[in-house]
Amino acid sequence: MAAAGRVLVYGGRGALGSQCVQYFKARNWWVASIDLAENEDANANVVVRTTESFPEQAEQVTAEIGKLLGEEKVDAILCVAGGWAGGSAKAKSLYKNCDLMWKQSVWTSTISSHLATKHLKEGGLLTLTGAQAALSGTPGMIGYGMAKGAVHQLCQSLAGTNSGLPSGSAAVAVLPVTLDTPANRKSMPDADFSSWTSLEFIAEPLIGTVHPARATCALWSSYQRTTCSRMQEGRIDLEMPSPCLADVFVSPSSLFPFTCSSGL
Repeated sequence: MAAAGRVLVYGGRGALGSQCVQYFKARNWWVASIDLAENEDANANVVVRTTESFPEQAEQVTAEIGKLLGEEKVDAILCVAGGWAGGSAKAKSLYKNCDLMWKQSVWTSTISSHLATKHLKEGGLLTLTGAQAALSGTPGMIGYGMAKGAVHQLCQSLAGTNSGLPSGSAAVAVLPVTLDTPANRKSMPDADFSSWTSLEFIAEPLIGTVHPARATCALWSSYQRTTCSRMQEGRIDLEMPSPCLADVFVSPSSLFPFTCSSGL
């Protein structure tokens, strides 16, 4: 049986990445994982070598994905790599944490964006992972806020004319509040886990977003009504499921057939 689609998952060994790999595999997609370790559920893996040099890491991943795919294109590239570290500007760990956050979020998002220019189909989807908190100041987590803010700006730039993305493709940034992951539960054991966003909730709409013709806009917003305006099909009001506790910031390219607004 032919695969229903092809997707690259950057961060495919992490909590959200593993969920995405499982979700797409269960629906007969060919899935390649890019991470520091292999995901045995994926059809293929590119293992990222740890290095202090961004160009070195970027060239390694780019070269290995090129060998893996050849002339084949993918329907989607999902960058769900990342992490969290706190600390104000006076924290002793400021430099170390800023460096870590930049590597985990900005390096991976930048590499994913370049891969999209080379291997994404026309009309395909590039998803980056931002953060709702980074829409405003993050004094208690300086490095995290800076890195996620950079991801938001990158996504907006990719939506512009001559960004290098394929014709008709879209760049989408998911802005979660708190994801229900083992690491978050361990770091916040007294929190109300029922208010957190499940990994399944993030992964499920992405498979519909890959094909704009049958997409539902995949726009989440915390207990808000969100409007999805399609250029050719008029205006549709969508009542989003709750509890969501996540926002999605959608940056359509100039040829993408709809624009979405969550009032951000």
